[in-house]
Amino acid sequence: MTESTVESVALRAREAAQDLALATRAAKDAALYAMADGLVAATDAVLAANGEDVSAASGNGIPEAMVDRLRLDADRVAGMADGLRQVAGLPDPVGEVVRGSTLANGLELRQVRVPFGVVGIIYEGRPNVTADAAGICLKSGNAVLLRGSSSARRSNQAIVSVLREAAASTGLPADAVQLVPGEGHEPAKALMRARGLVDVLIPRGGAGLIRSVVEESTVPVIETGVGNCHVYVDKEADLDRALDIVLNAKTHRPSVCNAAESLLVHADVADAFVPRVVGALQEAGVTVHGDDVFAAHDGVQPVTEDDYAREYLSLDIAASVVPDLEAALRHIRTYSSGHTEAIVTRSQDAARRFTAAVDSAAVIVNASTRFTDGGEFGFGAEIGISTQKLHARGPMGLPEMTSTKYVVTGDGQVR
Repeated sequence: MTESTVESVALRAREAAQDLALATRAAKDAALYAMADGLVAATDAVLAANGEDVSAASGNGIPEAMVDRLRLDADRVAGMADGLRQVAGLPDPVGEVVRGSTLANGLELRQVRVPFGVVGIIYEGRPNVTADAAGICLKSGNAVLLRGSSSARRSNQAIVSVLREAAASTGLPADAVQLVPGEGHEPAKALMRARGLVDVLIPRGGAGLIRSVVEESTVPVIETGVGNCHVYVDKEADLDRALDIVLNAKTHRPSVCNAAESLLVHADVADAFVPRVVGALQEAGVTVHGDDVFAAHDGVQPVTEDDYAREYLSLDIAASVVPDLEAALRHIRTYSSGHTEAIVTRSQDAARRFTAAVDSAAVIVNASTRFTDGGEFGFGAEIGISTQKLHARGPMGLPEMTSTKYVVTGDGQVR
């Protein structure tokens, strides 16, 4: 029954995707503005549904940090609406000519952006993802099947009801936005097996969720999110600048994937920098898990192999002193999740070597890892941050939510 239910919503999504692929930018933008206005008008209903979810989550012993991710208030609902309006203001990627030429035989060749078709998104916790994902998919011409966590079921139902009604009110198909119905894990698994009905699947959440989707899905998956991000303080670093960068990367918002989880310090500056950074991190509430050099300072916990490989998503950081840049690069190759790595240095040679040798979605010189974000990059919106290497890598904006096709125009040519 679960597979047939998911097949039913996927078939409706495919029908909607055909209409969306032909929709003009004006039509899509009108729907996005209507969705934004609808969310604001339905704030009380959305918050009432969310209140039930929050109450149930608290009663089930879910950690407060997770409950906070789940919780909505009027400002957060307004933020969701503003996000939809921002997406409406972005250029429409559909129909953009990626490249074109006239061949020697006179054929005109154009490679143009087209929607994927049906996008499935499996995600945890945050109900704001429901509106964000729906808006980005609609603007890029894709129908979306949303499978959020059971803890946010009532919130997501309320939000999607508003979005569907708003889309229909402007002439676009309501089935462009659908929740995958059902309880437990089976509906998500059925979505993962809906090859031929769902064109691409995007997981957003913790390492366990992403691993499960990547390993179990028969639908093509764009892997997102897990961030064991490193900051390397080089021997040529400005140590005042390095201190600011490390603190921002770790403490600005520790529960997100672009927060720093590991700190590497060149041995030549360890005596000067380690005491300063340990003190500053501890003052900010961070637990440092360090090697022998770091552990010589009060309050530093001995680091383990698991610490080096861990995405904490908390006020914890693994720290080590390395003898040189090459050792830092080896450490990153061993433990990185391929998200974001940063170097702090005044040496152009060191910066060039680091950016050339590090194999991650984003490599940053003399700035915080927290800048790996679609909004910060000027994309305006993102569906997630891809840590894979196929099709899309790094923050996924509207263009990354499209594929391409070739349009060839001739005048009677035959081969």
